[in-house]
Amino acid sequence: MTRGLYSVLLYLLSPLVVLYLGFRSIKSPDYRKRWGERFGLTRLSQADVLIHSVSMGETLAAIPLIKKLMAAYPELSFIITTTSPTGSAEVVKAFSDHLNGRVQHCYLPFDISVCVKRFLRQVQPKLCIIMETELWPNLVYFAKQQQAKIVLANARLSAKSAAKYLKQAGLSQPMLASLDAIAVQTQRECERFESLGVKPEKITVCGSLKFDLHIDDSKHLQAKALRSEWQRNDVPVWVAGSVHPGEFEIMLKAHQQVLAKYPNALLIMAPRHPEQFNVAAVATTQQGLTLSRRSMNQAVTEGVQVLLGDTMGELLMLYGCADFAFIGGTLIENGGHNPLEPAAMGLPVSVGPHHWDFAEITQLLVNAGGLEVITDADSLAKHILGLLEDPQRYELAAKASLQVVSQNRGALDKQVNVIENQLS
Repeated sequence: MTRGLYSVLLYLLSPLVVLYLGFRSIKSPDYRKRWGERFGLTRLSQADVLIHSVSMGETLAAIPLIKKLMAAYPELSFIITTTSPTGSAEVVKAFSDHLNGRVQHCYLPFDISVCVKRFLRQVQPKLCIIMETELWPNLVYFAKQQQAKIVLANARLSAKSAAKYLKQAGLSQPMLASLDAIAVQTQRECERFESLGVKPEKITVCGSLKFDLHIDDSKHLQAKALRSEWQRNDVPVWVAGSVHPGEFEIMLKAHQQVLAKYPNALLIMAPRHPEQFNVAAVATTQQGLTLSRRSMNQAVTEGVQVLLGDTMGELLMLYGCADFAFIGGTLIENGGHNPLEPAAMGLPVSVGPHHWDFAEITQLLVNAGGLEVITDADSLAKHILGLLEDPQRYELAAKASLQVVSQNRGALDKQVNVIENQLS
């Protein structure tokens, strides 16, 4: 497929885009808002730097990078785009003091030619920084037409994604060739980009920004206070973070096995998306487990077996309340989510077999002894109970998680250096 054919197909499919937004808005009301931005119909000012950070995970990783660039280049203006309401909320929270001044924020328009051109014609960025793997052919093409430099930052490329790019070489190779620099996370991913035709001199192995996670002492203190409030200091607490439909029941079945040995144990289950909160609540009650909802400030009394983490922006703190974490999106064919947040909190971690989006990070944790790959409810429960019943093994796993995070810090400075080379 060529970019021209891709563009024609997007025009033809544009009515489905409206249906998609309507469908998403049924479950998540935030998708009903700001539709003009999705089609490039909002009024924007010119900005020196465009940073696209996709959703919440990419945005959280991008925030320290953006703040460092803002401090180093006070004369530059920025526009930060996302595609999801959760990512948007993180931008607003992090840059509230600068919005509509040095920093603008909006959703990135759909990659329909007329929408992207309208958006870029207003913004006129000198530099575009795209986080991780969110490459859109028309965005890259028209940004390059405007002589913008394009950097793919914190880049990751799984074997599965590389195979897809290779299959659509007519579309992907011109797009990849237009990139001026790639700050890639690992050597293996560097090799995958090279196999797709990217010149080696454009690629720098920097590590992942997610290793440079900074955890405020306040989060540790809040977590410690909450666990004391729940009167769970001396009983097991574990978190199932960023879980999806298809995983809720597995988490609950594993927890029932934990409860059989530790009747006062607490599972904190945090669904990945807000529209899944009620689904998770129903699944919990259908399993016959007592539930408290964090969003409703319901008391976590002695009889509560599951706390539903149905709030946004609290997952890192909730990891701090726990002894162990499972990372969702890995027992279904999703690709997984970031295991470094609980690791940075000093927790042993577990994931399912479908963790290809974080394969290298997962392997680092496995090799160190901080993470185990499980396959179902039984193996998850067995792993949790094994750690709980062997304090020495638990301590070794917890220390291994912390060491992996501390030993791999430094990606932020390396990636800023890659970007600065494009600003000079």
